[in-house]
Amino acid sequence: MGQIIAREDAGESRRRILSFSSEEPYERWYGIEILDHSDGAVDLTRLNEVGVLLFNHDVDTVVGRVIRAWTENLRCYAEVEFDSDDDAEKIFGKVRSGTLKTTSVRYRVDLWEEVPAGKKSGDGRFDGPCSIAKKWTPLEVSIVSVPADPTVGVGRQEKGSRAGEAFPTEVYEKQIAINKNKMEVKKR
Repeated sequence: MGQIIAREDAGESRRRILSFSSEEPYERWYGIEILDHSDGAVDLTRLNEVGVLLFNHDVDTVVGRVIRAWTENLRCYAEVEFDSDDDAEKIFGKVRSGTLKTTSVRYRVDLWEEVPAGKKSGDGRFDGPCSIAKKWTPLEVSIVSVPADPTVGVGRQEKGSRAGEAFPTEVYEKQIAINKNKMEVKKR
């Protein structure tokens, strides 16, 4: 299970290291989704430049910032620092007490690999049927009360600008069509 870990030199520090995504398969309405964590799959530029720490993906509840993000052992990690305002203090207190232990990530997928039933992914690591996010970008990291994936608490879905507002089905269908078109062009 993913954990929020105090740094060894923490003392009174507001910094923590946490895992926020893995390759754990997750059941979506359209089937199994997997976030690829192999070299080059995850673009951490945004998190490392302007990353924020939210509570339950609520863009109006910023509780800290991402100091640095990286991949290791097919997982994404971040060192975060909690702010000291009232909202952040409340969440940080629950993290310190162990009440809040799980995390999640909001992300954008730039390239999907669709693996049919009975087939293996292009790299041979995953069995179909599944959809693999081969190129994706984390947009924010959240401390969450109810994670989708308890191994790291990954919420595994980019949501609209308002908390809890999922992208409509057309967005996913459009992305699948774009990726299929790209693959057909490459075959020619």
